[in-house]
Amino acid sequence: MKYVRITNIHDPLFKKLHDLMKEVFPAEEVLEYDLWKEPLEDPGIRVFVAVHEDQVVGATEYRYYTNWNIAMTDFTIIGKQGLSIGRFLAQNRLKDLHALANENGKELFGMFAEIYDPYKQKDHAFGGVKPMDPYVRREVLSHLGYKKLDFTYVHPSWENNGEAVSGLDFCFMPGNDDLNELPASLIVEFLTTYYSVLPNKPQEWLEMIAKLKEQETVTLLPL
Repeated sequence: MKYVRITNIHDPLFKKLHDLMKEVFPAEEVLEYDLWKEPLEDPGIRVFVAVHEDQVVGATEYRYYTNWNIAMTDFTIIGKQGLSIGRFLAQNRLKDLHALANENGKELFGMFAEIYDPYKQKDHAFGGVKPMDPYVRREVLSHLGYKKLDFTYVHPSWENNGEAVSGLDFCFMPGNDDLNELPASLIVEFLTTYYSVLPNKPQEWLEMIAKLKEQETVTLLPL
């Protein structure tokens, strides 16, 4: 299995990746094909696929922010079972992020991720791919060290229609497992930057950000 970075919308592997995304994710979570051109060419956005026998069987997209020394996992896809794709992606991603942090003269502080809460919203089929089942993914991410940030989370739809997407928790995997809170200002700055690409912000998201601005810290809870 190979860990291959995609940096061009015309890469044949990207078509396979986009088809895989449409198979496993709800429509509001998938950016339109043509809108991927700039993200793929952005050196700060890292899109890697797991290639097995010339097929894209998994993928992960993530970013490293030098100013905050944190990363964000945009998505992880496991397209087949029985190939240890999840571990393959997680290990290679972390190796890459540690290298980026090292180039920045630091040790990685941690990584954000949006994680589905199937106990609240149970209609995510994810293309019938069992390793992508939200219950399975949530437990795996807990094993990796992710913790839930203690606030009610929504995000703007990637369809850019002004709708709020719920049913997820905003989580953080600290480099130091003893860390039990984050500055609320860091969360606000990060989310404001991360979703700056979507101009149509739902009212629920704006209210969430306003509440966070009133806080000093946000507690990290077990996932």
